[in-house]
Amino acid sequence: MKKIINQTYDEERALYASDGVLCENCTFAGPADGESAFKESRNIEVRRCDFQLRYPFWHDNGASIEDCTFAAASRAPFWYSNQVSMKNCRLESVKAFRECSGVILENCNISSEEFGWRCRDIEMRGGSLTSSYFLFLSEGIRMENTHFSGKYSFQYVRNVEIRNCVLDTKDAFWHAENVTVYDSVVRGEYLGWYSKNLRLVRCQISGTQPLCYAENLVLEDCTMDGCDLSFEYASVYADVKGEILSVKNPASGEITADRIGEIILDEHRRDTECIITEREKNA
Repeated sequence: MKKIINQTYDEERALYASDGVLCENCTFAGPADGESAFKESRNIEVRRCDFQLRYPFWHDNGASIEDCTFAAASRAPFWYSNQVSMKNCRLESVKAFRECSGVILENCNISSEEFGWRCRDIEMRGGSLTSSYFLFLSEGIRMENTHFSGKYSFQYVRNVEIRNCVLDTKDAFWHAENVTVYDSVVRGEYLGWYSKNLRLVRCQISGTQPLCYAENLVLEDCTMDGCDLSFEYASVYADVKGEILSVKNPASGEITADRIGEIILDEHRRDTECIITEREKNA
């Protein structure tokens, strides 16, 4: 493997089409302001490098990146690339990871608007992420022990498994399909509208008007804090600990909670039936 150590590059396509290269302690910045440093590269390892120029990793196949920093100026750093791993990196560039597959992120701290659009097979372990429209239209997602914050997350995603995460979000999981969330904190308004096969297990859910228009929704051993007007027009099987502030016009299924502050079945209710049970009233 060719080694490139302690260099500075600022020209266009500085290391274009590299194959079998180890790049260490290099800086990609300078007056030439060149783009696409590693475009069309294969089998590269990048360690302790600083990226300040645009589009460094496009159309790559096989990139291992560790202990690197990506400044805001390194916008859209990963597009159309496969088999990319990042470990212990800090990334502040917008539109990171688009149309990529086989991505592993481990203990990275990321702030990137429009992160992870139309990606396939992406894993996140540890670290933190801040983004709007996070993982839009992506599929095959695994997240564990990660803190996420930002609006409009997980929209139109498919085949997702999330474990032991904190999700500070809003309008999350809209139109999502085949999603399971385990042992996580899910905070935010309008959770899971129009979702299909969304399953929440031992989760702490909070926020107004959650889980409306959902199809085949399942809640197992969850809590719902400050959740009013819940489950409107949803087909749902929910077992909730504690109180739900209010339930409004669920379409079908069963809802069980210790207490329900208000059950709203008004003139807009559809001609289906949902069984609603309060455990404390039946005790």
